[in-house]
Amino acid sequence: MNENVASLRSQIGPLLLMTGIFFLNFISRIILSPLMPTIEMDLGIGHAEAGSLFLLISLGYFISLVGSGFFSSRFTHRKTIVFSSIVLGITLLAISFSHTLREVRIGCIIVGLAAGLYLPSGISTLTSLVSSKDWGKAIAIHELAPNLSFLAAPLISEALLVWFTWRNILALLGLASVFVGLTFARFGKGGDFPGEPPSPSNLKSLLREPSFWIMIVFFSLGISGSLGIYAMLPLFLVSERGMTQSWANYLVALSRISGLGVAFLSGIVTDKLGPKVALGGVFLLTGLLTLLLGIVPGSWVVLIVFLQPLIAVCFFPPGFAALSRIGPPHVRNISVSLTVPFGFLLGGGAIPTWIGLFGDTGNFNLGISLVGVIIMGGFILLHYLRFPDE
Repeated sequence: MNENVASLRSQIGPLLLMTGIFFLNFISRIILSPLMPTIEMDLGIGHAEAGSLFLLISLGYFISLVGSGFFSSRFTHRKTIVFSSIVLGITLLAISFSHTLREVRIGCIIVGLAAGLYLPSGISTLTSLVSSKDWGKAIAIHELAPNLSFLAAPLISEALLVWFTWRNILALLGLASVFVGLTFARFGKGGDFPGEPPSPSNLKSLLREPSFWIMIVFFSLGISGSLGIYAMLPLFLVSERGMTQSWANYLVALSRISGLGVAFLSGIVTDKLGPKVALGGVFLLTGLLTLLLGIVPGSWVVLIVFLQPLIAVCFFPPGFAALSRIGPPHVRNISVSLTVPFGFLLGGGAIPTWIGLFGDTGNFNLGISLVGVIIMGGFILLHYLRFPDE
């Protein structure tokens, strides 16, 4: 692969198109969160069963991410991105016709499988378009997608539930995903090179790096503070804090607005101070605010709902910048495809299920606060993170 050292400004168009693809990829995996009170009533399920749907999506995502190198090595990163978007859209359309919990569960696994193919190829394509000195800012632009998804998912849900069912909303997202996949196939740039499959030699170069294992823990913690909490937050606010579903969704959406700018600021801080310093601040503050989310009384929870995601979204620019420095460049997609799936499986799947179990026993607050304590532990582990060029 020949690295393109073009300036960030000259690649804004391709980066924005990839950000649009990532937006639909991400929102397809979190849209169940603001819809969950409605889905619970429609399917007649409890909090733990609701949380397990995120675990199934994360399980499919985990499997797909781990095996994404085999796919992209045969079909190039570009074709992998197109395939991921189109199959994801078709699966969402299929779920929209489901009427049983079993059918929804199968669909959730396939959603994870389709979505998981994107990220390693997306990061590899993105980092090949711009110089390494601009990676933090380029990744921050790309990371506008999940942050915008966090904002848009509750608003889309509330706006469309007035006229449509939750199944219709999934169908609309499915059509949009197919459309952006076809658009990238026609107009997208980059990715015309194969990925590296996980072979014994390049796996060995990663697995022998202690920092690689530390990054797995870091991504689990970072995703716990963002996606893990977000997945169960509307349900927590409705069932534990007595809010209406509409007010909870609007509150969650409004709390994500500031994250759009802060994530890019995090990328600038990462480029100037380094990923270690940025990660240290993120773990401490995210953990503390998550702890407070579960214990603050009354209306104070509204303030914490706004502050917690403001810091949590700052994890990803330094997280991916640090991950890109683990191992040689030719195994960059493998480091992503092995680290991120564990993060989503644990942080985006096991954590919501765990919080749901606490909720079913009347301890929703305790479940969320304990997640905050675990996230703060990342600051201690940061002391042992080492990069090969240090």
